[in-house]
Amino acid sequence: MTAASALAAPPPSTLDALARAALASYPASYQGEVSLLSLSENATYLVRTAVGDRFVLRIHRPDYHSERAVRSELAWLAALKSAAIKVPEALPGSNGDLLQHASAAGLSTRMAVLFSWIEGHEPDAQENLEASFERLGAINARLHLHARGWARPDGFERPTWNHQTMLGEGAHWGDWRHAPHLQARHHGLIEATIAVIGAQLQAYGQGAARFGLIHADLRLANLLVDAEHTRVIDFDDCGIGWYLHDLASALSFHEHHAAVPVWIAHWLRGYGSVASLDQADLDIIPALLVQRRLQLLAWTGTHSDTQLALGLGADWVAQTLPLCRDYLDGRLNFA
Repeated sequence: MTAASALAAPPPSTLDALARAALASYPASYQGEVSLLSLSENATYLVRTAVGDRFVLRIHRPDYHSERAVRSELAWLAALKSAAIKVPEALPGSNGDLLQHASAAGLSTRMAVLFSWIEGHEPDAQENLEASFERLGAINARLHLHARGWARPDGFERPTWNHQTMLGEGAHWGDWRHAPHLQARHHGLIEATIAVIGAQLQAYGQGAARFGLIHADLRLANLLVDAEHTRVIDFDDCGIGWYLHDLASALSFHEHHAAVPVWIAHWLRGYGSVASLDQADLDIIPALLVQRRLQLLAWTGTHSDTQLALGLGADWVAQTLPLCRDYLDGRLNFA
């Protein structure tokens, strides 16, 4: 995502018309009533058929991913499904293609993808999340093992998530200085934090064991909990980055929460049940966690009118500052 591509939402009636037009590209057994589930980067719809089947329709925002990038995401999802990892399954349209195009009056043509329905609910940060984080750690390890061993198809295209594209000039999610409620007198603290993070990540490196294909947006909103199962959805931001960025993403918007050390410990326990991490991996977690928080700070500037950004308010920005101080002073230690 780029700062310039921040979503300007069309009227609901126009989006609904676009969703119905997209759904018409699919077989009759997939068609039904559409209702908006969420409007953030993309418009996501619940489709409920006359016989009670449910699907998820994703209408892509314009000027975000190329068609090649979307097809690359779907290729990874298909490969994960073949490896018996529970992820959303893209369904073919009437023409056999997993990617459809639709248009409605007043809107440019948009890409659309229909997915199978996955049972579950989003976990709440106030719940007892230890078990969910442990299961998530194990799932993440399986994703990473798969990514390391998977031969990406020719022409594979996904964004790169490194220090520059998260927090540098021209960062994908915008300039953190434009975050609402952030005062100029605090810029120096954040600049110092970014400099130390950059140095630590440069020393950590981008070797194949540490940097590869990741989900990149594993926040609570993209997890579904169903009894003893935790499942991952929404691979829209998947790309090339540090594997442990997925842990940082799992804590998105809650990096300051008092339970973070406990959540991390359970995530690491789950991860360790499937794959191994070395001491350098453990030592880099604070840098990745604070980098993610500052990446989200930039996101609030380019998405200041969204419900999520508005709900964070001034307190969330204020809570970011002591997190930076704790990081610089070496008080963030999760190993």
